[in-house]
Amino acid sequence: MKEGAFVKNYFAHCVDVEELYENMVSPVCEKYELTYMEFTVLMFLTNNPQYDTATQIVKYRHLAKSHVSISIRSLQERGLILGEHKGGNHRTIHLSVADKARDIIADGRVVQGKFCEIVFAGFSKEEIEALHRFTEQVNRNIKEYLND
Repeated sequence: MKEGAFVKNYFAHCVDVEELYENMVSPVCEKYELTYMEFTVLMFLTNNPQYDTATQIVKYRHLAKSHVSISIRSLQERGLILGEHKGGNHRTIHLSVADKARDIIADGRVVQGKFCEIVFAGFSKEEIEALHRFTEQVNRNIKEYLND
């Protein structure tokens, strides 16, 4: 396969992966009356507690600030996430998942597990690790280029 065709197919597959994920989490979103973005923010905070600010969610998930802000506000109003100031910094709000979200999180983790089973079916552990390394290198290459 020529390099150009490979790149085109690689990124087309990325779109397919996102579509599969959205389709799989949709029933959880409907069950708990969450938007896809609210679910995304909630699961990001659950899976990445070290990244607990809106700025970090935007940075690491590559989401629009406005969408993250609206979702955080909605999740806080519903009591699903909590926000607090830490130390002397009163400008940054650190977010955490509330106990009230535990059923959503449990269902979300089940779906995320099934998603991984589908995506990585037929791959050995070594192949999955290699894919992770390759993807990390692609990301480093992109970031290096964009920072120049």
